[in-house]
Amino acid sequence: MGYLVTMLILLALLYVWMLRCRRNHPHWEKLQGVRFAHRGYHDKPQIPENSMAAFRRARERGWGVELDVHLTRDGALAVIHDASLLRTAGADVYIEDLTVEELKQYRLEGTQEQIPLLEEVLELFAGGPPMVVELKAERGNHDRLAEAACRVLDRYPGIYAVESFDPRCIRWLYRNRPEILRGQLSAEYLKNPEGIRLPRPLMFALQNLLSNCLTCPDFIAYRVEDRRKLSLWLCRKLYGVREFNWTVTEKEKLLEMERLGNHVIFERFDPEE
Repeated sequence: MGYLVTMLILLALLYVWMLRCRRNHPHWEKLQGVRFAHRGYHDKPQIPENSMAAFRRARERGWGVELDVHLTRDGALAVIHDASLLRTAGADVYIEDLTVEELKQYRLEGTQEQIPLLEEVLELFAGGPPMVVELKAERGNHDRLAEAACRVLDRYPGIYAVESFDPRCIRWLYRNRPEILRGQLSAEYLKNPEGIRLPRPLMFALQNLLSNCLTCPDFIAYRVEDRRKLSLWLCRKLYGVREFNWTVTEKEKLLEMERLGNHVIFERFDPEE
């Protein structure tokens, strides 16, 4: 009986250690009270997601933005969510197979909006609200993607955070650029796999934030519908980690999350109305 109790205690301590996070990054005070428009403040079909028009619209209202970046074939950073252009531009091609010149030939969602580069969005937000940059790793390019993003962000004087679903991206930041505010994205993968092709044990580990021991994130960005997780609660209570909630689509939910002290990524409504 004593052996069993000892083993349970050791497993509990291991579990807590695997959830470790970093607290009190000096940039947090500059993110206080900022609301982040998901992929810019888009308004489809006129204003596509992750378009310069959507980013300008958010910037004019003084909101931060969350955006996604993919690595192009020639090493640039394209601001777009999907790896394929099929949904957003009607072309069955992949960002990672395109050069910047080729990328700029496509238009977003039936408009005249091009796919922006990260540098273009950074120029727009210089001197403005903070940004959350999500790294979209594909085909094992997690290290190259993180390094390329840092090279671009190094020239940006504003406040930003970097996040990813892929803990290997966050691990690269932890080891190579520890001064950057970094976050782990997650959701309840086993309940909502949404095309994720990973072994179930790995999905279990990721949704329960067990990769934190390798990345020591400053914040956890969790799907708002799935946030009632023991691991997330422990990260907050034991390590004081900050929580982002995505993607909030109702003002009542936004205000509820803000009352909890969380940061909110929103879309489909004006939070000031």
